[in-house]
Amino acid sequence: MLKNYFKSALRNLWKNKAFSAINIVGLAAGLAVCLSIVLFVFDELSYDKYNPNASRVYRIDADLFYNNTRFLDASSPKPMAYTLVKEYPQVEQMVRFDNRNNILIKKGNENVQDYHAVMADSTFFEVFPMPLLSGNPKTALNDPTSIVIDESAAKRYFNSTDVIGKTLYVDNSVYCKITAVMKDFPRQSHFHFSFIRPLRDNYPGEGSNWLSNNLKSYILLKPGITQEFAQSKVNQLVNTYLSRQLQDMLHALIKDLEGRGSYFHYNLIPLTDIHLHSEKSSEFEANGNINYVYIFSIIAGLILLIACVNFMNLSTARSANRAKEVGIRKVAGSSKGHLITQFLTESILLSFFSLLLALGIVTLLLPFFNQLAGKQMHIGSLFAPGFLAVLVGLVLVVGLLAGSYPAFYLSSFQPIQVLKGKIASGFKSSWLRSTLVVFQFSISIVLIIGTVVIYNQLQYIHNRKVGYNREQVLILHNTYNLGRQIKTFKQELLGFPGVSDATMTGHLPTVGAGNYSQNGWFRDPSLDAKRGIIFADFEVDERYLPTLGMQVVKGRNFSKEFLSDSSAILMNETAVGLLGVKDPLNLILYRPEEKGGKAYHVVGVVKDFNFNSMREKVTPLVMRLSENWGSIALRVNTSNMSGLIGQIENKWKSMAPGQPFTYTFMDNDFNAIYHAEQKMGNIFITFSLFAILIACLGLFGLVTFAAEQRTKEIGIRKVLGANVGGIVMLLSKDFAKLVGIASIIAFPIAWWAMNQWLQGFAYRVSIGWWVFVVSGVIAMSIALLTVSLQTIRAALANPVKSLKTE
Repeated sequence: MLKNYFKSALRNLWKNKAFSAINIVGLAAGLAVCLSIVLFVFDELSYDKYNPNASRVYRIDADLFYNNTRFLDASSPKPMAYTLVKEYPQVEQMVRFDNRNNILIKKGNENVQDYHAVMADSTFFEVFPMPLLSGNPKTALNDPTSIVIDESAAKRYFNSTDVIGKTLYVDNSVYCKITAVMKDFPRQSHFHFSFIRPLRDNYPGEGSNWLSNNLKSYILLKPGITQEFAQSKVNQLVNTYLSRQLQDMLHALIKDLEGRGSYFHYNLIPLTDIHLHSEKSSEFEANGNINYVYIFSIIAGLILLIACVNFMNLSTARSANRAKEVGIRKVAGSSKGHLITQFLTESILLSFFSLLLALGIVTLLLPFFNQLAGKQMHIGSLFAPGFLAVLVGLVLVVGLLAGSYPAFYLSSFQPIQVLKGKIASGFKSSWLRSTLVVFQFSISIVLIIGTVVIYNQLQYIHNRKVGYNREQVLILHNTYNLGRQIKTFKQELLGFPGVSDATMTGHLPTVGAGNYSQNGWFRDPSLDAKRGIIFADFEVDERYLPTLGMQVVKGRNFSKEFLSDSSAILMNETAVGLLGVKDPLNLILYRPEEKGGKAYHVVGVVKDFNFNSMREKVTPLVMRLSENWGSIALRVNTSNMSGLIGQIENKWKSMAPGQPFTYTFMDNDFNAIYHAEQKMGNIFITFSLFAILIACLGLFGLVTFAAEQRTKEIGIRKVLGANVGGIVMLLSKDFAKLVGIASIIAFPIAWWAMNQWLQGFAYRVSIGWWVFVVSGVIAMSIALLTVSLQTIRAALANPVKSLKTE
């Protein structure tokens, strides 16, 4: 019997080639998009699970709220993790990182700028047991001059992984002995290190600073210990050690501050949650976002539903063509159950063919999708044991979902009515079919509106005035390698044609939140906690504001003419607003540098500028006059940029021979901050286009069958004098009504969904009425274009021929 079902199913699919092709291609496109998104989602959810200890590892993050200012940071005090291990046996081990990122390695006669360097405790391999190609994980980081490198670094510098005992000259200062070579970190890791050196001060004493968040700390709990238990112990440390130092400095207990709405929290975040649930300052790398995983999962489901709706619509639309078959089968003794099984077999078989085609499409498009998503997914992942079960389940679910209604609908025909020809036909005969068309176009219109809103937000981010001029700014990095010659180098660059200004600083608004410190500032020398505020802290020179095009809205900029500016500060507008003073000029603030605090006087107010992501509001900021040798930013104005860069590089080589010359442009650095948003926006737009195309493919199939079923009517109308335009309007108006209804349903849903997404940005566009009008017009135009392709053909057909065949 099963063999007969398959034979009949194949025969029917082959007999109706056009129907089968439209359904297979539509389902295949839907499945291909769905599988691509499944690969993406599985990839995002697999981060850090390579670590066998993953379920027991937690990072300690800071969440500080002090006098109406909140800071979220991926760091914690230096002694915290160490003290947890020391005082609580339930905490098995800890490891802390001091993120260096860049490292200088001597290769031949030149220094090479390399990346992904870090300093870590000697316990690193106990918490993160990376496989080693050689070396002993227990002793690899014991010696202060040891260094662990990854496989790629070993091949890069020695063309071999057999490098134990060899040395690297690091940062122009020390020869480091290679003590271990580890495998490269998996791509699905929230950090990637190529060089690991021992962290100094492995054992902080009782007097260590609990008020500075300067290390990233991870703890490994013993089996069976819960996160809640460990969090309670972290809270105890905060209430003991941190509170004690806070009282010594600010003369207030934590509970007193909490009574006024402030708090000092340190929270544990599971290792496997970091990639998708953490967007704090000073992250090792840019993380993902769980919201995008949810969004794309929903899109995958919706696209698959659209493809299934196409199948259901086309199957019921051609019900008249199969009515006689059903009647004859029933007269011949076939039961309703057998008919249902027959139609479901056809549906599952068609779903299987669609899956095969979908796998081919995914194979062809995966390189493009990898480039779009910035990933390295492989088609082979789909054939892993877990995925194979998903694929089999997908075939059955799609087959049953898409074929269920047609199977029950067709099998319910009464044979007498069918054989008398009383089964209704035509597009108008099925209210459910109309409902499904409305459903799939509602989804398409929601996605169109989402695409328009996302595009507008990304354009807004790119074009919004951010408080500084990032165009034509060349940034020279790691200028500390010039040593004492840095000022001379800067002055010589100012003499180059095409260089109009220059500033020496380590704090640039396009570097990100991990680039600056956050310090408490107070209104009186007693450092009264009631009158304290946490400010972001920039060290700049007197040419910082002019070089970056920042505006002083009150007072003045730093100046060499004022010797007192060594204790002067500039504030942004947000900081002034938080202080609640009308005229901040000459206001005295105290920074806890010395006992009793060091006094600074305000000389100017700078117009607010964005130095974090636009997902966050501008935070209060102070700028201090200081020499920071981290980088030099140049305001340039030349038509020969490559020639100017060549001149600068030659001057660099003459003053810092053997040191790497690295530079970026500020506008590119700015775009890099929003790379994740741009990437996700492009993925959303791509999948939305697929959804619209699949919906149009189904609509095209429906129009084809509607035109076929009304062939005689069209012929008679043409004989009676109807023109082509009138016939096209006749066949199109029903579909246009359905798209109009779909728009009315989609508009409020889209407004709610996109408004929720926009809440993630502190600075965002508003969703204007024109967005809905444009999206509705686009949807209607696409639908009418799709319908017209077939209706015009039907209207142009020879009426004599159509009436003769009827």
